Amino acid sequence: MQAATETDVIIIGAGPVGLFAVFELGLYDLKCHLIDILDRPGGQCAELYPEKPIYDIPAWPVISGQELTDRLMEQIAPFSPTFHFNRMVSALRRREDGGFEVETDEGELFHAKVVVIAAGGGSFQPKRPPIPGIEEFEGKSVFYSVRRMEEFRDHDVMIVGGGDSALDWTLNLQPVAGSMTLVHRRPQFRAADDSVNKMRALEEQGALTFQQGQVSALNGENGQLRSAIVRDGEDEREIACSRMLPFFGLTMKLGPIADWGLNLHENLIEVDTERFETSVPGIFAIGDINWYPGKLKLILSGFHEAALMTQAAKKIVSPGERVVFQYTTSSTSLQKKLGVK
Repeated sequence: MQAATETDVIIIGAGPVGLFAVFELGLYDLKCHLIDILDRPGGQCAELYPEKPIYDIPAWPVISGQELTDRLMEQIAPFSPTFHFNRMVSALRRREDGGFEVETDEGELFHAKVVVIAAGGGSFQPKRPPIPGIEEFEGKSVFYSVRRMEEFRDHDVMIVGGGDSALDWTLNLQPVAGSMTLVHRRPQFRAADDSVNKMRALEEQGALTFQQGQVSALNGENGQLRSAIVRDGEDEREIACSRMLPFFGLTMKLGPIADWGLNLHENLIEVDTERFETSVPGIFAIGDINWYPGKLKLILSGFHEAALMTQAAKKIVSPGERVVFQYTTSSTSLQKKLGVK
C-alpha cells in the first residue's frame, strides 16, 4: 500500500465548479488535490462540448467550454493545485482524527480534513461499443483511456472514433506504436481541424492508416487481441491489432459515490443551502451533483455554492481560527496570494 498524500481538501471532479472551488479555497490558504476520471481538466465542458458556446457566464457574452476551462486554470494557477487524472475514487473512509481517507482505483491514498464532491452528474464512464464479445478483452487489450503510453509501445494499435479524444490519442501514440490504424465510420471528423490535418499528413507519409468503417468483430484469445474485422458497407477486411482504444463518448453514473452513506435525492446528493454540506459532516457537494429545494443546474450556481462551501471548509480545517471575509478588490493580502502587483 502506498503512503498516503496529506492535503487540506480533496476535490472529486475537475470540471468548472471543481476548478473554481480551488480558487475560493486557495484564498483561505487551503491546499487542494483534485481527482478526475478524465485525462484532462474541464469535465463535461471540455470533454463533450469543448467548442459549444456558453452564454450565461458573468462578464463573458459568449465563451466555449474549452475557453472557460483555460481561463479557470489560469485563475487558479497561483494556488498550485495537484491533479490526478484517469482516476476514480473507489473508497472513502472516516479516520479516527475526524478527517477522511480517500482511495483511488489505482490504490493511491489521500488524507484530508474535507472532501468536496464536484463530479457533475456523476463519474464519466466510457460507452461500450456494440462489438460482440468485447468484454473478454476489456482491461487486457481493449482500453477506454490511456493511463501509461508505454503500455502501447511497439503494439499494433487501433483507435476507433472520430472525436477529439480519438484524434488526440492517434497523434500522441503514433510515435510509440508499432503500427497505428484509425477507424471511423465516415471520412468526416468531429475533432479539431488542426488534429485532422495532422492525422491526414501522417497518413500521406504512410505513418498511419485510416480505415473507413465500423468494427464488427474481434479475434484473439485469453483477452489478448490479434485482429479486428472492419466492415464498410459490403466491404469487410481483417486488420491486425494487439491494442484497441474505442472512443464512443461518455455516459454519467453516480458510481461508488452511491455507496458512501450520503443522503440522496433521486440519485443526487442532498445538501443544505448554508454550507452545501452533505448528511456526512466534512463532505460537501457542489455543482450539478447536488440537490436542494430550488436547485438550478447552472455553472454560475455551482460557483456560488463553492464560495459558501469554502467558508465552512475553512472552519473545519482550521478550527478556532477566525474566518475573516475579505474582498479581492481591496485586500492586499489576497492580492499578494494572487500575485497581483
